[in-house]
Amino acid sequence: MDTVEELHGTYFYGGLHNLSANELYFWIFIDVTAEHFSGSSAAAHDLLAAFAIYSGRNTIPVSGKLADARPGTSRASVYFRKLLRGKKLPVPLPTLVGPPGLEVIMTKKLGTFVGRSFPVVGWTVVAADITYITLKTTARYNTIARGSDRLW
Repeated sequence: MDTVEELHGTYFYGGLHNLSANELYFWIFIDVTAEHFSGSSAAAHDLLAAFAIYSGRNTIPVSGKLADARPGTSRASVYFRKLLRGKKLPVPLPTLVGPPGLEVIMTKKLGTFVGRSFPVVGWTVVAADITYITLKTTARYNTIARGSDRLW
């Protein structure tokens, strides 16, 4: 048998026998995910995305905040506020603040804007990875599956 074949109404894929359509999709998803994260360029940008997300967490305690303010600040916010101290934007720009929940707050300070936007870039990379893996998995699955098992 080849690496991908249909066998008595079930599928054979990558050495696995008697797979249902759902199981076939799952194993293709695992293969595509492994292929995606095995490349050196993918590993580098995913590592940077994880760094951006982690550095954007509010883990540094801050005294002097008002009672209704979100507790703590992030490493990214502290770093970029120091790096870009005194730099102002001509117009206020929206930034996302959270968790818990998300709130949009306008700011004219460049350091604040960059510090709050840094983890958003990381989450965008993660969302792009998930989208890419899902679309590639679905395309590969649809080339293998019978007509009635295809997703679209």
